[in-house]
Amino acid sequence: MTPDDLTPFLNVANMMADAARCVVRPWFRSSVAVIDKADQSPVTLADRTAERVMRAILSERLPGHGVFGEEFGLENENASYRWLLDPVDGTRSFVTGRPLFGTLIALLKNGVPVLGIIDQPVTEERWVGVSGQPTRFSSRFGGLAGTRACLELGQAELSCTSPEMLESAPHEGWKTLKKRAKRMTWGGDCYAYGLLALGQIDIIAECDMNPWDWAALVPVIEGAGGRITAWDGSPLHAEGDRTVLAVGDASLHSAAVQALATRP
Repeated sequence: MTPDDLTPFLNVANMMADAARCVVRPWFRSSVAVIDKADQSPVTLADRTAERVMRAILSERLPGHGVFGEEFGLENENASYRWLLDPVDGTRSFVTGRPLFGTLIALLKNGVPVLGIIDQPVTEERWVGVSGQPTRFSSRFGGLAGTRACLELGQAELSCTSPEMLESAPHEGWKTLKKRAKRMTWGGDCYAYGLLALGQIDIIAECDMNPWDWAALVPVIEGAGGRITAWDGSPLHAEGDRTVLAVGDASLHSAAVQALATRP
């Protein structure tokens, strides 16, 4: 598949991102009601309405494609093309008025991510990754997508969404990585991966990640010059251990994997 083959799908992806932005933005810093799901994670009317709108676009434009969304599950299970949707990745930030969330849209072909979008509806920033192409970044603030050189763990800015997330880690190797990195900061959800694709962050190590959390990140990170895998360095896949390791400078990857494999 060439990047040109994905152009019609990219047009639909941007259409969905535009629609989700229009739905989500008016609810930001409003009195939107929060519902706790069975796993105690929050969901709002913004999440559910945005996913319904994106599904409606797919149903009209690409009816033969599958879709798997965080809020409403799987349709067209046997389709070779499958969209993964997370309308508000970072709902905790959203409901507390922090613009550290985003809409995630991914297209998988036979289980492999080939297209991904991170969209921040409030700041109007968008990262677009297409397999075989450089990541594109659009923002009213300016800036270009592209990771930065960072050759040593000791100089690396490390990030993770929350300490709570790491309570479900398969092991405590993240503590070794934290100790070897220059500094660790918390927060961000998918927005942190956008910052990594801009060269602001060097490493992200997280766990408890569902496919709709990471699929869109793969083309964005790789197209910006980085690398994204599971903690053990293996490719991300739906049946994996739910860990994610992203590095801006690919030369950091082996050192980060080694650190994660070292128990404190």
